[in-house]
Amino acid sequence: MPRQSTSQYHPTAASPHLDRPRPTPKQDEHDRSVQTPVHSSHKHSWTTYGVVAVGIAVFILVSAASVLCFRAKKMGTVRPWATGLSGQLQKAFVTGMPFRFSPYLCIYHIWETIVTLHHNIIILPGVPSLKRSELETACEDFSNIIGSTSSCMLYKGTLSSGVEIAVASSLVTSAKDWSKENESQYRKKITSLSKVSHKNFMNLLGYCEEEHPFTRAMVFEYAPNGTLFEHLHIREAEKLDWMTRLRVSMGIAYCLEHMHQLKTPVVPRNFDSTTIYLTDDFAAKVSDLEFWNDAKGHSSTNGDLTSSSDLENIVRKYGIVLLEILTGRVPYSEDGPLEHWASRYFNGEMRLEELIDPGIGSFPEDAARALCEVARSCIDPDPKKRPQMAEVAARMREITALGPDGATPKVSPLWWAELEIMSSES
Repeated sequence: MPRQSTSQYHPTAASPHLDRPRPTPKQDEHDRSVQTPVHSSHKHSWTTYGVVAVGIAVFILVSAASVLCFRAKKMGTVRPWATGLSGQLQKAFVTGMPFRFSPYLCIYHIWETIVTLHHNIIILPGVPSLKRSELETACEDFSNIIGSTSSCMLYKGTLSSGVEIAVASSLVTSAKDWSKENESQYRKKITSLSKVSHKNFMNLLGYCEEEHPFTRAMVFEYAPNGTLFEHLHIREAEKLDWMTRLRVSMGIAYCLEHMHQLKTPVVPRNFDSTTIYLTDDFAAKVSDLEFWNDAKGHSSTNGDLTSSSDLENIVRKYGIVLLEILTGRVPYSEDGPLEHWASRYFNGEMRLEELIDPGIGSFPEDAARALCEVARSCIDPDPKKRPQMAEVAARMREITALGPDGATPKVSPLWWAELEIMSSES
């Protein structure tokens, strides 16, 4: 800030209200020399104010950027080394995470975030956008169909590195049939699923959206051993022994507990034994592959606020899945709903040996009875009497003595070493 010389300026020297004799030419020249710094001082003052204002604005912007950087680091983004990701998708993740602790980059991403929110686009850092051409190559020109849902077709893909992926592509293939509501639901789904990041969840690895040809797709981890439903109820599938069933039930419980304890809880809307996949070492992977709740996308999705009734309903569904695991019976049969059939045991009308799946062989009766009590509490007709998933997981852990590490899938040591090296270097 420029300093004003006291030898040139005095408060009384430029007072405009004093009546003085008409100055001589010499005095007038002297007065102009005295008054000039007054105008100059005003000019310097406005310049100073401008510099200060700009400085404050920059400070606020950088501070906001720092907060966003800090929050971005705390958010549960999908990390490549936590999911067994490798090859092309790993490269997309490592190079695609936009937030680095640089004021210039943070300021850029603040502006990018403002523009994004303006267009109702909420895509989290760490979830890369993938090209359709890459997915076409991985999925053999989308000929490798492995299933379908009410809103999408499922494909299996294999990257050049050998890593397998699951691609859920919307059944809507024309932009004119894709409404703004569809787009909003789709983006909310991506935002929601990207926050989960749990080893017993079929994590979202990326997404694809292109206009020509019209494409809306989500890319997930791939679990090669099919669904829990197949191994429990399809005769040709490999049967699960007692310890494997305990490991699967614990993996599901830990995953749901994690999802419920997120800052904004995430609820898999279509949760049952057909949406629980098994890895190559028979660990559970809870999935949520649907784009939305119904084919038209009008229902609320995971991106919306989760109510307490949603959480209570998932606890009930977990109880039914646990009964499936213990009994080997389908949720609905000619005997009615599974919980009604199992009530005969709870009422003392059926022995434990009649309840438990005979395909299991021998099993510890005390543990089986305790697990049946957990299932009974989960399916209580009064939702308010059902335990929370944290309580369910804690009780299950007491019974099975299986911690989270014992219930999670084991990643190939070769992949793990490669991913650990890259994570330590980044």
